[in-house]
Amino acid sequence: MIKNEIEKIIKENLPENAKISEIKIEKPGNDIYGDYSSNVALQLARILKKNPQKIAENIKNKIENNKKSAEFFEKITIQNGFVNFFVSKKIIYKELEKILNKKFCGFPKQKNKINLEFISVNPTGKPHIGNGRGAFWGDVLGNIFKKLGYKIEKEFFINDSKNSNQIKELGKTAMGEGTSYLTDYLKNKIKENSKKIEAISKKSKNKENIFGSPRFAHFDSESKRTDEAGEVGHFLGSEIQKDNQNFIEKKLKIKFDNWASEQKILEKNKKQADKIFKDLEKRKLVYKKDGAIWLKTSEFGEEKDWVIIRQDKLPAYLFSDLIYHFDKIKRKFNLIIDVWGADHQAHVKKMEAVMKILEYKGDFKVFITQMVSLRGGEKLSKRKGNIIELEQLVDLVGLDVARYFYLTKSLDTQMEFDLDLAREQSQKNPVFYIQYAYARISSILKSSKEKIKSLKFDLLVANEETKLIKHLLRFPEVLEEVSKDYQVHKLVSYTFDLASLFHKFYQECRVLSDDKNLTQARLALISSVKIILGECLDLLGISKPEKM
Repeated sequence: MIKNEIEKIIKENLPENAKISEIKIEKPGNDIYGDYSSNVALQLARILKKNPQKIAENIKNKIENNKKSAEFFEKITIQNGFVNFFVSKKIIYKELEKILNKKFCGFPKQKNKINLEFISVNPTGKPHIGNGRGAFWGDVLGNIFKKLGYKIEKEFFINDSKNSNQIKELGKTAMGEGTSYLTDYLKNKIKENSKKIEAISKKSKNKENIFGSPRFAHFDSESKRTDEAGEVGHFLGSEIQKDNQNFIEKKLKIKFDNWASEQKILEKNKKQADKIFKDLEKRKLVYKKDGAIWLKTSEFGEEKDWVIIRQDKLPAYLFSDLIYHFDKIKRKFNLIIDVWGADHQAHVKKMEAVMKILEYKGDFKVFITQMVSLRGGEKLSKRKGNIIELEQLVDLVGLDVARYFYLTKSLDTQMEFDLDLAREQSQKNPVFYIQYAYARISSILKSSKEKIKSLKFDLLVANEETKLIKHLLRFPEVLEEVSKDYQVHKLVSYTFDLASLFHKFYQECRVLSDDKNLTQARLALISSVKIILGECLDLLGISKPEKM
């Protein structure tokens, strides 16, 4: 990777006694400032208390006087303390040949083990359009981590605890005692399973509490009816979850490594839950107040303390989450990523405090998906008692378009889904624009009878060719950037720009001509574009049409 090589060269040619933890290297906004630029001199100026211009000149001179380093660059310039690097054509052509031979993807295996939890739709209904953001973002981020050699486990958390209020409310609705979550879909689901619901309702009795400890027992007079609602809700939620899983796997094409049931995790950790609680008592991190038990989250970055055992002696939502994340830690993940909906914003600080309380040594990241609105939403009708379902949107615009449009914005910004543009069957639609580039290359390669033998890349001197080649070489760098800053939309932008640069190249440069050597070079170039464009579309989960 060129960017990493430049970083290595800079480190080898720093002024004496200069130490810096991270060297920032970026692609300049204007080509006149080189292929890559670094502010390392400005960084060192604060440390060494010297003029950044002189530090930059020192680094430039050391690199140019080092024969091995100097061969990597066509030239090095200095502008306002920035060191600008123009990579030599020899290096560029060498990297292009790697792409053609598909050797650019040999990322080394990483030691880090990552847990990525996303979507996690409640089993009380079908996924809505807001769930699409976390769904596609998480899927693509997981694909990128895997491509980079990380051991990644994509996880879907099912909120199906029999003790949770939402499951009990679902159960009450199924037994005709409430109207929570009552959509047309849920009405049909209750009707389909009416006999089973009735049987569970009759059979349910006051059973041993979920954690198997008197500390969490529920003894009040309404416990029997509450337990019935929990049992019925759990059953109905499981049936709904089957539909959701089928939709996610078959229609959204998202594959999870783990479907983590909250109920099963709590059951699996019965004994451990009691041990954790005793440990919290021993560390004086819990206390009783107003008939409930509170966790001292205020000592770990949260503004206040929170209840973990309610007045009715049942575990609060936070305690269930604590057990679930303890289970993740036990599975030895170095990085744990949670992707939650906008309504969970207030829960972030609580969980960050919990992870400190659990003494987690790895990295814990929480990402909140912001709201989605529709432009041209009259084409989608709201189901009675519910918001617009994600399935409706996918059916209307297609999976490729849905994935792309959701991925164009950073998660922390609100987005407007343009239905009119999404349904456009022309190059105005960015998805078709990108896919058309892939299909056009496929058509050229198919119609050409030339076999690529001679690689005279030095013939590719047109401005459109140079820009296209340099953009191709940035592909692994973009993946690495996304793995560090989690800005998945960068890959979307890169893919669109690649397609755009190809279309411009195609307009200005004739691929098949009487000049055999130039034809060979250009066929090699567009073959490389097809390889990288295919990689991008695979990572984004978008199809690669050979013809359109």
